[in-house]
Amino acid sequence: MAKTVDFVVVFDDGVRKRHYHETEKGDVIYFVVQLEVEFKGQWKVAIRYDCSHGFAHMDKYDIKGKRTKRPLNLRFESALTYGDWDINENWQKYKEEFLRGIKDE
Repeated sequence: MAKTVDFVVVFDDGVRKRHYHETEKGDVIYFVVQLEVEFKGQWKVAIRYDCSHGFAHMDKYDIKGKRTKRPLNLRFESALTYGDWDINENWQKYKEEFLRGIKDE
């Protein structure tokens, strides 16, 4: 039976990390770690690490929803650890990059 870990970390007003992963017999079988930024009353994903297509990858979004996908040549456990660390360390930079697109509206 799979074990689920699901939590949210608030970094600042309007900025949070959502962490979700499932393990089975100690192995990560599914994960999503994403940075969300509140914009005009809605939470938008700025960066997401996950394995939803059967491989570990990172999706980076701009304010208009355009996505850039980068595959990670890592096992799910390593990709989860790296994604969690990267968002914790760089959330301010990712927030600024995401919000930079507001000027274009």
